[in-house]
Amino acid sequence: MYRFDMGGLENGVVNLINNMNSEKYRHAVVALTEITDFRNRVGRDDVVFYALNKPAGHAFWLYPKLFRLFRKLRPAIVHTRNLAALEVLVPAWAAGVSVRIHGEHGRDVGDFDGNNAKYQWMRRIYAPFVTHYLALSRDLALYLTEKVHISSKRITQVYNGVDAVRFSPAESIKQSVIQGSPFADRGLWIVGTVGRMQTVKDQLTLTRAFIRALEIAPELKAHLRLAMVGDGPLRVSCQKLLDSAGVAQLAWLPGARNDVAEIMRGLDCFVLPSLAEGISNTILEAMACGLPVIATDVGGNADLVLSGVTGQIVPVGDVEAIARSLVQLATSPELAQEMGRAGRQRVLEKFSLEAMVGTYQGLYDRLSGAGESSGRLPPSNR
Repeated sequence: MYRFDMGGLENGVVNLINNMNSEKYRHAVVALTEITDFRNRVGRDDVVFYALNKPAGHAFWLYPKLFRLFRKLRPAIVHTRNLAALEVLVPAWAAGVSVRIHGEHGRDVGDFDGNNAKYQWMRRIYAPFVTHYLALSRDLALYLTEKVHISSKRITQVYNGVDAVRFSPAESIKQSVIQGSPFADRGLWIVGTVGRMQTVKDQLTLTRAFIRALEIAPELKAHLRLAMVGDGPLRVSCQKLLDSAGVAQLAWLPGARNDVAEIMRGLDCFVLPSLAEGISNTILEAMACGLPVIATDVGGNADLVLSGVTGQIVPVGDVEAIARSLVQLATSPELAQEMGRAGRQRVLEKFSLEAMVGTYQGLYDRLSGAGESSGRLPPSNR
């Protein structure tokens, strides 16, 4: 992958490694740029990590290094994620790796609608080096078939899975209070989001919608609160908007946190206002925690959230639609709780971690010859 740091794609990789049969597959994580302390989320001690520290631009000069690395590791499978890592399959092919899988996890930055001809062309160029594709939503599978012209026979669509034990509803008042939050009074109704605060996640729209909700229903100032967890360039902009509207005391922007499950349990509603998504881990985590979800109609969001049943799907960038959804749920807490329960049940039935791991391992087994090649690293690398 391009970088191994906190993020939805990376979290999915961690879940896969931690839950796959350790007797059947071992893993090496190769990052073209850097590997951060996020590696500590991996719970197995037989995983090796390689950071190649690539500068901006094409990775062609890294091909010899990658070729030697693949010769050394002798993997049964090389699995790349997203366009930034796709070219790695060329040195993998040259090194004799017979199974080369590429996963599409979400839209590229600057190509939220999938119409960037350059990105389509790049994917076609590397297509001969790909054995099989994984698409994390119906939207991405359609992109590969209709825009990149990949045969549907070469594509498997798989949903992310969520750990429904770690992410579960609060069982007590104590569990429902977020550590460090100024909103400890459980008479408050807290709407929140979790994620990197950058353009594609569009927390500015949520900020505007929160302000608008208070204009539509001024009585909500007594108990409606906003929590936006994450760091990035939009954090300062969101804070300025809240300050200008005179509602800064009703919002909490703590920056990045590692206790996402505990934060989710302290919310009453989750909002994902993204401009683009693949299959959102945070939506699944929120649903597993029993939260109603308001999400924009992008990527696989509508695959996860049943509008009117487990939450609401709204048009992208629509401040008014998000605001009115917030007012509806904040003034009808029983409805919000009912949607949250339905979301939790949907996760248990359709988006379990076991189902995701089973799909990946089944594909790995099939493409590598029913697991005949174990993919173990040489003893010298243990």
